[in-house]
Amino acid sequence: MAKLAGTIVCCYWIIVVASSSPAIGVNWGTFESVKLDPRAVVEMLEANGIGRVKLFDADPAVVGAFRNSKIELTVALPNEMLRLVGSLPAAARNWVRRNVTRYIRENVNIKYVAIGNEPFLKSYNGSYQSYTYPALINIQNALRGGDEGTRAVKATIPMNADVLAETVPMIPSGGAFRTDVAAEMSRIAAALADHASPFTINIYPFLSLAQDPFFPKEFAFLDGAAPPLVDGDRSYSNAFAAAYDTLAAALARIGFPDMAIVVGEIGWPTEGHPDATATNAQRFNQRLVDHILDGAGTPMRAGPMEIFLFALLDEDQKPIAAGNFERHWGILASDGAAKYTLNLTVLGGTNSNSNSNLNSSRPAMAMDGVRVRRLPSKWCVLNPDADVTLVGQNMEYACSFADCTPLMYGGSCNEIGGDGNASFAFNSYFQINQQERHSCHFDGLGTITKVDPSLGSCVFRIGIQSAATRRSQSWITAVALIFPLFSSQILTSLP
Repeated sequence: MAKLAGTIVCCYWIIVVASSSPAIGVNWGTFESVKLDPRAVVEMLEANGIGRVKLFDADPAVVGAFRNSKIELTVALPNEMLRLVGSLPAAARNWVRRNVTRYIRENVNIKYVAIGNEPFLKSYNGSYQSYTYPALINIQNALRGGDEGTRAVKATIPMNADVLAETVPMIPSGGAFRTDVAAEMSRIAAALADHASPFTINIYPFLSLAQDPFFPKEFAFLDGAAPPLVDGDRSYSNAFAAAYDTLAAALARIGFPDMAIVVGEIGWPTEGHPDATATNAQRFNQRLVDHILDGAGTPMRAGPMEIFLFALLDEDQKPIAAGNFERHWGILASDGAAKYTLNLTVLGGTNSNSNSNLNSSRPAMAMDGVRVRRLPSKWCVLNPDADVTLVGQNMEYACSFADCTPLMYGGSCNEIGGDGNASFAFNSYFQINQQERHSCHFDGLGTITKVDPSLGSCVFRIGIQSAATRRSQSWITAVALIFPLFSSQILTSLP
């Protein structure tokens, strides 16, 4: 994700067949130290009425969890495969057989295939530019050559907003594609239109705010508190609508004025920047959902819209080159706990569910009631009696594996002091290592406590059991049942 130059926007996703009704889905990324049970997540999605999910790969464990679900799924061809699939039609056919046709036959409701992820991003320096269009064509042909279910699947390319050019003045009606990619955008749009497929783009007003000190903060939100941006006879009260229509104008400029737009990623993080808070995230996402569901559209494009919120879950192992906030886009924390109330009423492809809520009183914790198990209530903290001369290197070690971004500038634990910082780092490492005793050693600096060390808004989280831990405990419990004389000794050894 990268910032669109100027002060209007920052990133996007699109589609070519206009949605007949408002549609809201979620992105589900899996850069996590301990992954939730995919089937438990799918059950939670269904319980909350979420009808559309976009993935960033085609992991069999995740895709397979959607068997017999009505959720419309987007699977993705990774950027690393663009060259192979773009060069060899046979590779495209094989990928479609293995990752699309196979699952459709197993009753997975696949709707889209995403060809790469933001392959024209400026920072890639053209690495994927010559392979993306051929990959799209080969995947389209492979889909068209499949059985009836496969032929119904549409291919699209998720674009970063930086495919749009900097224009002067920076107004939506002046929207155009960058000169270095304009020809490719024309070819891609034509191919998408030929297959009635979506053109996809990601919109991030937060990134515009975070990366531009002159960006008007209120313009990032959708509640009408900012002075409007006037563009002829149109007026824009928020960056989302302005960004959406900038893209619409760019598409019209290359001959596709009616190509429908689907926003593939849009959201707001809760950590890692002074403006990345749960309050701001709730404000942005709720107003966005309300706006989409009212069906009004934008000044240039009236009518229903289709978006995918970014993201369902925090990803505590996601790269943070763009900012510490990159690990904190989730509506839910990486352990499945809700971070704020979000009413997703009438969510999904049919918009028929009027009871969808992700909130702290019912925080999508159908997961807790299914197969998500938390570790015991114990934490690893700095031993106050230990020699602290080695604290720095041990913190560095812990944070090289665990997520310590809440300790950084703009984080919820940024002001808990040196000892608190060490305890947070040690505990984060301890939890992702399933509370193994040795993972709280740290050259004798760590100690295990059953007293919650959380300080104000700084939460010292308890981890969730990994699949390996659950299997281990099931095995030990089975042995204990077979050999009851040893059951007490065995069971007391569990974490």
